[in-house]
Amino acid sequence: MIGSGFGGLALAIRLQSAGVDTLVLERRDKPGGRAYVYEDQGFVFDAGPTVITDPTALEELFRLSGRRIEDYVRLLPVSPFYRLCWEDGYRFDYVNDQAELDRQIALKSPGDVAGYREFLAYSKAVLEEGYIKLGHVPFPDFRSMVRVAPQLIRLESYRSVYGMVSRFIKDPHLRQAFSFHSLLVGGNPFETSSIYALIHALERQWGVFFPQGGTGALIQGMVKLLRDLGGEIRLDAGVDEIVVEQGRVAAVRLQSGERIPCRFAVSNADVVHTYDRLLRGSAPAQRRAASLKKKRFSMSLFVIYFGLKGTRPGLQHHTVLFGPRYRELLKDIFHGAELPADFSLYLHAPTVTDPSLAPPGHSAYYVLAPVPHLGNADIDWEAEGPRYRDRILDYLERQCIPNLKADLVTCRIFTPHDFRDELNAHVGSAFSLEPVLWQSAYFRTHNKDPEIGGLYFVGAGTHPGAGIPGVVGSAKATAGIILAEQMERSAA
Repeated sequence: MIGSGFGGLALAIRLQSAGVDTLVLERRDKPGGRAYVYEDQGFVFDAGPTVITDPTALEELFRLSGRRIEDYVRLLPVSPFYRLCWEDGYRFDYVNDQAELDRQIALKSPGDVAGYREFLAYSKAVLEEGYIKLGHVPFPDFRSMVRVAPQLIRLESYRSVYGMVSRFIKDPHLRQAFSFHSLLVGGNPFETSSIYALIHALERQWGVFFPQGGTGALIQGMVKLLRDLGGEIRLDAGVDEIVVEQGRVAAVRLQSGERIPCRFAVSNADVVHTYDRLLRGSAPAQRRAASLKKKRFSMSLFVIYFGLKGTRPGLQHHTVLFGPRYRELLKDIFHGAELPADFSLYLHAPTVTDPSLAPPGHSAYYVLAPVPHLGNADIDWEAEGPRYRDRILDYLERQCIPNLKADLVTCRIFTPHDFRDELNAHVGSAFSLEPVLWQSAYFRTHNKDPEIGGLYFVGAGTHPGAGIPGVVGSAKATAGIILAEQMERSAA
């Protein structure tokens, strides 16, 4: 297993639970991939995912071996799921309480109460078809896509998320409130398939959670489970090449020069990096890399991690701050050649739920702004990063965190250059392939390579896509293929 992100660890746990000895190789000094953890002056910062939905998908990993997730990590409920804020002063608390949602919607736009109920019913329908039924099912050939086409057509998957929300909801603020979710998996609400409206029902069905100790504590719990099962994880073990001999995987060569023979290899690394760099000796892989580079990739992110003296009791755990533009800003982010002058932000304040992530009397934060990836906007982030950081911190101080700069204890940034260099993400994309309809399911990177024997994929770049439920689902899909082939080999 190459890479120890959520997808890689989930797959390793599945394989090890089924009796397949698994070795996970991680290039960095800590496990987690995008879910890396930074520690500084007593502050703990989750580098990546901060929203845990569908805990049942995680609980299932522990049940495979008769264990309980509660014995490894505690998931704390978060409410409201998000506080949504606009510059005109309007606020909306997105909670898992139908009566409270109805009350807030009625105050803003009485005619949209019934419309929201209809949208929720639609979201539940696509959750059932697109996630519960298909989220862990591989699409190895075009026939598998044809079989589900009638359901996708019936659910009008050719519409965008925003287009579908607008069919039911008329108020501009509420349209934004119920369409922004596709950004959580790297998709533009105006272009991403309406299938991704399922995220709304996913949150309503199971809630939003945060692991005690941070997302990194969940990663550590998964690592401990893997080791308890007999699996192995090696850190500081960067892979230089997947060796292909006679059309199938034969070994993995580390950057240290060590060669590890293997019957199969699974990549949880970036799909373009895997084909282009790690499989540089394979002609079929190079053709695939060239094809992938022509596809559309998700936006990148600019992230600031910062710790403050004091606490801010008025903040919620998750806050979305919408800027003055919505459609136009997203167009600039996904297609523009420059950094937009304005921004919208997601602010994560984990010490609202878990004060242990900061020293006593202090608070920890992470704020991100979606920005163009490097393939669209070749921005000099070494120069622009500090300026952009200061603009965002000034904005936060004006909008919701008084005295931010005076109370600042520690601060670091993560730019599209870091996505490219630290995570080997093609063009600095934060979520791999953009989740548009023609890059989903069969049209996404397959869980099993169709030409190179013994080569498999897991994670955001393969089916079903980004987000913790998505990559955990991809692990289930890939495990199903590998274990079925193991059984066939044993029977033969």
